[in-house]
Amino acid sequence: MNSFSKLGIVLGLVLLVASCKKDRSPNYQYFPNMYEPVGYETYGEVDFLPNGQEAMLPAENTIPRGWMPYGIENTPEGKEQARLLTSPLDSLQMDENLANGAQLYTIYCAICHGDKGDGQGTLVKREKILGVPNYSDVARNITVGTTYHTIQYGLNSMGSYAAQLDTKEMWQVSEYVMKLKEDL
Repeated sequence: MNSFSKLGIVLGLVLLVASCKKDRSPNYQYFPNMYEPVGYETYGEVDFLPNGQEAMLPAENTIPRGWMPYGIENTPEGKEQARLLTSPLDSLQMDENLANGAQLYTIYCAICHGDKGDGQGTLVKREKILGVPNYSDVARNITVGTTYHTIQYGLNSMGSYAAQLDTKEMWQVSEYVMKLKEDL
């Protein structure tokens, strides 16, 4: 009888505790930072910013970090003006710049221009793109400045790579193209 009374008391306590549980809201919340966001939501409403919105346009006359404005226009005259440009990269770090330029060239350029700059990339061999120039072509007369200009704005069927590469990376690829031209 003693064990039945103890069992009855335990069962009664369990029922009492279970009857106090609310399904609509948790009784205890462990680690509330995991459930409630600490920062502001991107398009959430906040009361202390203009228009009450978190995501706003950047301030006027600002530029993104790592990007420098390119002051030459996308015209034939601008390309001739770019011919006079020289690379602003440090010449003491030439090996590092060429190594980075080679990696970026392999990712973005070699598919059309080929690993050696001979205009025989994979897409050219499969005849998906025609007319890709060979860097050793004397008539093209490319310089590091015109290469940078072409990467910045694109030329003919080649689009601009200014969105994929920052300023330093575009100069590194341009220097690597000049190295490929010398090797051919």
